[in-house]
Amino acid sequence: MQWKPHATVAAIIEENGKFLLVEETTDRGNRFNQPAGHLEDGETLLEAVIRETLEETTYTFQPTSLLGVYHWKHEHNDTTYLRFAYIGHVSQHRPELGLDDGIIRTVWMTADEIRNNAMLMRSPQVITCIEDYLSGQHFPLSVITHL
Repeated sequence: MQWKPHATVAAIIEENGKFLLVEETTDRGNRFNQPAGHLEDGETLLEAVIRETLEETTYTFQPTSLLGVYHWKHEHNDTTYLRFAYIGHVSQHRPELGLDDGIIRTVWMTADEIRNNAMLMRSPQVITCIEDYLSGQHFPLSVITHL
């Protein structure tokens, strides 16, 4: 069996100094994460982050730039992730869709609230993405080419 990293996407959404997160159930208890999930066969990274955000928050996500690509090995299950984090904004809230399985609720938190609750974050990628966003890091969407 050939080893492969898990390709994931995440949405970094900030409004009025607060970031949109989801509280979700995990094998380590409830944790907070950006709207995020796995790339599915046949979809682009942009399609994946739009889909995952809608499924986990019931908001329509419009990516505006790439925050970065994050390589992380989970210390509890030895899984390696390649996370493509996109900056954007949300619109068209559609609560009638319901939240994805395992998602308890959406929550808006300030950067300080996220930092102060670091032990409740799903992974270190959550805070790293927030810090990179706050530092002004971003790249044009065109740096990722789908062929």
